[in-house]
Amino acid sequence: MTSVFRRVALIGKYQPQGARAHDPVMDEIGDFLSAQGCEVVLEQSSAGCGDAAVPPRACRHPVMSVEEIGEQCDLGLVVGGDGTMLGIGRQLAPFGVPLIGINRGRLGFITDIALDEYQDALRPMLAGEYDEDHRSLIQASVMRDGQSVFEAVAMNDVVVNRGATSGMVELRVSVGKAFVANQRADGLIIATSTGSTAYALSAGGPLLHPSIPGWIMVPIAPHTLSNRPILLPDAEEVTIEVVNDRDASANFDMQSLASLRQGDRIVVRRSDFHVRFLHPRGWSYFDTLRRKMHWNKGDN
Repeated sequence: MTSVFRRVALIGKYQPQGARAHDPVMDEIGDFLSAQGCEVVLEQSSAGCGDAAVPPRACRHPVMSVEEIGEQCDLGLVVGGDGTMLGIGRQLAPFGVPLIGINRGRLGFITDIALDEYQDALRPMLAGEYDEDHRSLIQASVMRDGQSVFEAVAMNDVVVNRGATSGMVELRVSVGKAFVANQRADGLIIATSTGSTAYALSAGGPLLHPSIPGWIMVPIAPHTLSNRPILLPDAEEVTIEVVNDRDASANFDMQSLASLRQGDRIVVRRSDFHVRFLHPRGWSYFDTLRRKMHWNKGDN
């Protein structure tokens, strides 16, 4: 069988076992891709070839940086958990490289192919039989005295949190030109549909289907119980201003700005790019929710 993807990048968290220089799982998947007619390359950090214990000549496939993968590869195969996919998805989104996720982590909401089923799932996908799913990204900036002091892209969420030893943080929230409210809470989450199954869910937010062009705004332990999660259109900018100075911090997926000051504004807008996920033919978002959330478990 000839793959419709000529060059495939293998991306994952390098996990050598014992005295072995190679990660046997990554090696096995790389060999499988080669057997399907793909030219396999390894993402630099995934290869482990940057480790002094693993000289470059020991790498079984050519090694590329993320930028080189974006420019030269037809597909990224991500082996790991959702955190691995979040990181590479943000970086490859501007290049439009599609991604397939093989779950080597725990939950696997966006790395949805089970490790022990990857061969059966990948064979038809590599032949062109797959469903495509696009996920939006957040572009966020921290503005201070009219200047941007931090910028980041997030696939899951933007979170403003109170300091570790402080009381509630007070935040002034606007959507577009409209003032929404002053929020007094432990923090505030602006989440994409992808992030609706992450921190926002544990804070009481709703699940948001990926086809809906919106974000959810979820207060964390709000002072007023009537302060509830709200669905917002992602065509409008959301501005979060720090009203009081309580050692608040901002987090953009796994990228953090440790300290915010009174008057700082976190400006959130829809990114110009999106992440392309490929799934086995017949994939359903609701199937993923049932499986990962254990809905109907025990029902006949």
